Amino acid sequence: MQKWIMSGLLVVACAFAAVLMFTLPGREQVAQEEKPQMPEITLNAEQAEAVIKANCISCHGDQLQGGAGPNLQKVGAELSADQLFGTITKGKGMMPSFKDKLKEEEIANVAMYLSEKK
Repeated sequence: MQKWIMSGLLVVACAFAAVLMFTLPGREQVAQEEKPQMPEITLNAEQAEAVIKANCISCHGDQLQGGAGPNLQKVGAELSADQLFGTITKGKGMMPSFKDKLKEEEIANVAMYLSEKK
């Protein structure tokens, strides 16, 4: 009798595992859902500089030379505007998220501005 119970539990566990394998989203799907979408805007360098001066220089320096945060003077050579938008929006490591402090358009403008720094 115990063998039948154990066999039944094994079958149920295997069936449950099979159901989970086919219903849970994959890594790519989860990553795509979590990635913020950058709105299409036209770059306004003056506004981007104003946002940077108000929010970024305390960590990245007044010339974006770095400090508590990394040097951003040539960040566009390493990261695209979309990648920068994601980092500014969600935060990363010691960098805080700015999604609740800045509008999406402001973040996109800063990301485009920084992506041109090469």
